[in-house]
Amino acid sequence: MRYSPLLTDLYELTMLAGYLEEGMAGKRAVFDLFFRTNPFEGGYAVFAGLEPAMDYLEELCFNSEELAYLAGLGLFRPRFIDFLRDFRFRGRVTAPPEGTVVFANEPLLTVEGTLAEAQFVETALLTIINFQTLVATKAARICRVSGGAEVIEFGLRRAQGPDGGLSASRAACVGGAGSTSNVLAGMVFGLPVRGTHAHSWIQAFPDELTAFRAYADAFPDTTILLVDTYDTLGSGMPNAITVAQELRERGHELRGIRIDSGDLAYLSREARRMLDEAGFGTVRIVATNELDEYVIESVRSEGGRVDIFGVGTKLAACSGPGGAALGGVYKLVAVDGLPKLKVTSDMAKATLPGKKRLLRATGPDGGFIQDVICLEGDDVQPGETVYDPTNPLQHKILPAGARLSDLRRVVMVEGQRTAAMEPLEAMTARCRRELALLPQGCQRFINPHRYKVSVSPRLNELRCRLITEAIKRST
Repeated sequence: MRYSPLLTDLYELTMLAGYLEEGMAGKRAVFDLFFRTNPFEGGYAVFAGLEPAMDYLEELCFNSEELAYLAGLGLFRPRFIDFLRDFRFRGRVTAPPEGTVVFANEPLLTVEGTLAEAQFVETALLTIINFQTLVATKAARICRVSGGAEVIEFGLRRAQGPDGGLSASRAACVGGAGSTSNVLAGMVFGLPVRGTHAHSWIQAFPDELTAFRAYADAFPDTTILLVDTYDTLGSGMPNAITVAQELRERGHELRGIRIDSGDLAYLSREARRMLDEAGFGTVRIVATNELDEYVIESVRSEGGRVDIFGVGTKLAACSGPGGAALGGVYKLVAVDGLPKLKVTSDMAKATLPGKKRLLRATGPDGGFIQDVICLEGDDVQPGETVYDPTNPLQHKILPAGARLSDLRRVVMVEGQRTAAMEPLEAMTARCRRELALLPQGCQRFINPHRYKVSVSPRLNELRCRLITEAIKRST
């Protein structure tokens, strides 16, 4: 799927034209993409969207129709339109693999190239990475409380438009969802597709039993019956059991029943009892209806017997406290080899200068201890003092015995991927492994433990020096 280069904010184009006029377009530049606050008031995020971002970068070019549109705006000189004819991204990108657990203030993507190309890609990279990381994080939270039950992404009809629905299906898979109702996502990303039928199917027939029989006749080996159109326990379940018996007599088995309303904990317990007593212990129970991590946790804590959770609106739309948007930003950190810093009255919004590495400290059991942001070439060792990225006065000692390793790798050189595209299954497995290594307190929904992210002594010293210099220049 091609992303048009016009999928951008106008100011990216006006800055690009300005850099060309000032003779600055070819300067070497480094930008960092990061977010300042963990989503959903939680303790972590799950990085996603890298492969679509690299698709965008590899295919970036302006076609004749797009150039004609820009020329017709009356904003740009012919020289700039000519410049865009051969414009490509030929830079370098460093990033963690998708499915990696990440935290606020850490450089996720580092983009290096000419000032023109590295600046221009800001908006597209943010819209891709921000949304997919947000959805992957929401999916991971939902899957964590599902107790091993399968999670299906059901959110297409409530997503932010067709592309939002497609991206949400992909990102939900990175975060742990096993399948999707979105058929296009199934084709594009190779995801398993799942679905049942709507209440309208039942209503279209003279009665519920006739509707169930018709659906079972059409799909005898994949039938999942929606049992709550009229009365879940009074008619839906008895009729589903009747159809299950008829299917078995013909050599088939009912796959499952779905409950889409009411007290899901109570109804699923009773449905399980009725199915077991009738000899259908393998029939699975699917629950839907405005589910999220909080509802699922409640259903399970009350003894609900749900095998599959279909999660739609609140996954695709990322509803909930601290959701709606990730808030990732893209900041200039070096030009022509010189470190750059944004200074503001709010220290929490000051940026970290220079080209950097992101290290993860782990213990003997592989568990995550803390992350350290350092300058390229830094040799950070256990026992060193490291500093808070938002407050240079706060510091702590990096634990002795910690093992430090780079969290990111170079994924693109001269505008081309350095490795083949990774399958989604590998990203899902990575997310699952990393969450198992994350301190349990970081996974709480209420007042989660704050995972430590620090900066190295050299980076802290550079930041403090540049802040002092900037203050002197402004007074």
